[in-house]
Amino acid sequence: MGRAAAVCAALGVFWWATVRLAWAGVGCADWGCLAPALGVVVVISVALLAGSALALERVAVRPGRRVALTAAGMLVVFRLAGESVPSWPASPLDAVLVGTVCAVAGALAAYVTEAGTPRWRRLVAALAVAALVPIALVASVAARGL
Repeated sequence: MGRAAAVCAALGVFWWATVRLAWAGVGCADWGCLAPALGVVVVISVALLAGSALALERVAVRPGRRVALTAAGMLVVFRLAGESVPSWPASPLDAVLVGTVCAVAGALAAYVTEAGTPRWRRLVAALAVAALVPIALVASVAARGL
């Protein structure tokens, strides 16, 4: 789990930096450039997902593909849950936050894909991650009202 967390944290910070550079390079000032800018973000994300599977295999986290896909799924859930958090201007602390979230996703993914993990613990972990979205939604509604 530690190796998976370290690899995912490093790749998460790298993703954050490359997306920020790509977004700044596109210089999106109007809606007309939104599609190409989002396309670049998708290409970077897919390339890093493929690279993460290889990187995980290189540090003996196996099966790398399954861990990478599971971590990506968890990151999507974390991102959806994070939508309820108020936004703030981008800062270098965002890189730390992204790295931390990716590390947690990598460690959880390694745990739930480990062959020795009991099925009931996998189910509990999956349900806990999936519960983050409705919990975040309820917290957001409670904080801001309808």
